[in-house]
Amino acid sequence: MSELRIGRVLSWAPERVWCALTDPRALESWFWPRETYGTVAEADPRPGGKYRIDAPKAGIAAAGVYVTVEPPRLLVMTWHWCDEPAETLVTIKLDEAADGTMLTLIHQRFADDQDRDGHQQGWSDCLDRLPGWLTTATEPV
Repeated sequence: MSELRIGRVLSWAPERVWCALTDPRALESWFWPRETYGTVAEADPRPGGKYRIDAPKAGIAAAGVYVTVEPPRLLVMTWHWCDEPAETLVTIKLDEAADGTMLTLIHQRFADDQDRDGHQQGWSDCLDRLPGWLTTATEPV
């Protein structure tokens, strides 16, 4: 099975990055591309809790179950597109770095390299938008 790894150094504390990853209002602001406005997110970040990130106008939605939740360092969750039965596993690690936080995303259990490569592009796009939210958001952490 294929897996992908993506790393980003972010200029914010792990607690703030954690908020961006687990707060539904934050996810609505940065997760999908801007052209998919109208994003609705639900998140219950606890083991066994569910999440769903839905962009109804774009016809895309992803959902899953939180497996491991260790704020603000480790988030493990299942992932599937809501119109497909295949389920994968996403692990996000947040480690303190000299200038903020090292985010490491590991997405596993892809059926093939083509599926992995498509997700790599999607995750890269999302993570490229994350600093914009971190810079402008006023949500407390």
